[in-house]
Amino acid sequence: MAGFRTYRGQQWIERPRDEVFAFFADAGNLEVITPPWLRFRVLGMDTPRIQQGSLIRYKLSLRGIPFGWKTQIRTWDPPYRFTDVQLSGPFALWHHTHVFHEANGGTMMTDVVRYRVPFGFVGRIVEAIQVRRDVRRIFRYRRECIERVFPPKA
Repeated sequence: MAGFRTYRGQQWIERPRDEVFAFFADAGNLEVITPPWLRFRVLGMDTPRIQQGSLIRYKLSLRGIPFGWKTQIRTWDPPYRFTDVQLSGPFALWHHTHVFHEANGGTMMTDVVRYRVPFGFVGRIVEAIQVRRDVRRIFRYRRECIERVFPPKA
């Protein structure tokens, strides 16, 4: 996997790990936490619920260009972790690991995304100028949504 970028983010959520994992184990919730400017929609799955090997199909729009996206769940270890890998879509590589640890009476959620933009040298320039910023913006939006879904307990 040479030549890829890594995004790493963490967020503490004041809820039990099982509850947080269950939210992320529902593919429909991806639409809830994805920015509206991506026009992201889950089209379907080949299994009734997410599990090891599940194939999930989406559609989205990047900078007004529509894409299909297909991922596979490569690792499924509830309620500790799962990994989705792009099989087809806008990236040359997309490998996203979600990790859930019990911490301070809640859950520390860690995202590690390894990605590569297609088109060689030109893709690396586009990644440096725009894609890296877009990935951070997507996860910033996601963080804000998760804070609304799991507000701090009073």
